[in-house]
Amino acid sequence: MRKIDPELYSEYAEQARANTANRVYPMSIAEGVQAGDIYVNDADDAEAVLFWHYCGFAFITGAPSERFLRQLCEKTCFAQERRMVLITHDEATVQYFQNRGYETGDRIEYSYDGDDASVGAGENACSNPGPVRIVPISRDNIDRISGRIVPHFSWESPEQFLEKSFGFAAFDGDTYCGTAFASGISSEEADIGVEVVPEYRGRGLATGLAREACRESLARGKRPVWDHHATNIASGRTALKCGFTVKRKNTFINVKTG
Repeated sequence: MRKIDPELYSEYAEQARANTANRVYPMSIAEGVQAGDIYVNDADDAEAVLFWHYCGFAFITGAPSERFLRQLCEKTCFAQERRMVLITHDEATVQYFQNRGYETGDRIEYSYDGDDASVGAGENACSNPGPVRIVPISRDNIDRISGRIVPHFSWESPEQFLEKSFGFAAFDGDTYCGTAFASGISSEEADIGVEVVPEYRGRGLATGLAREACRESLARGKRPVWDHHATNIASGRTALKCGFTVKRKNTFINVKTG
């Protein structure tokens, strides 16, 4: 297994687009939009390409040999500190890791084939908003966003996010309430990440934020995409309200903790 020089990443755009578990994160790396690494098999091995995103999500395009997967486990991955969550629906890959005791689980992937009208009607705030307002993420408020699924989850710096991505934040007066933003972005798609602080959940705010992010994605000519851990029922409900439909179930494998 060898690492590809970043100057050559664009040569792997076709393999990124061909990934069957996800396209937006592999393409964001190949297109140079977001940070990440690309690894390939040695010259004498079967063809397979690993895309490992800055946020820790990883995807393999092609049919990895047992040698490829063994090297992935042995090098894991490769003296870097960030986590690796491999997402796939290749049964042989899943079986390989399960046989070796790696933690696995399900992720639900959604598709969106509609237009702006399909995002859903309604106010761009929660059902009982009071003073809650939803505004675009900007230099003035990005440092006030906190939590787990926030821009620094998948972007190296606020400046990089503001230059290349988009999102919305909710505030109740001066109190931060939640966000929805493009956590992964390519020339074709935007993966919508949403998080609302616990005190403001159950009011429809996640849906209001997600709708704004989906509308912005469509306005930029990018198809919104969505996925979540199978146990996150609330995320699934929000996706359905915004016009997404279940596409398939993938498997995540915790190859490396960060």
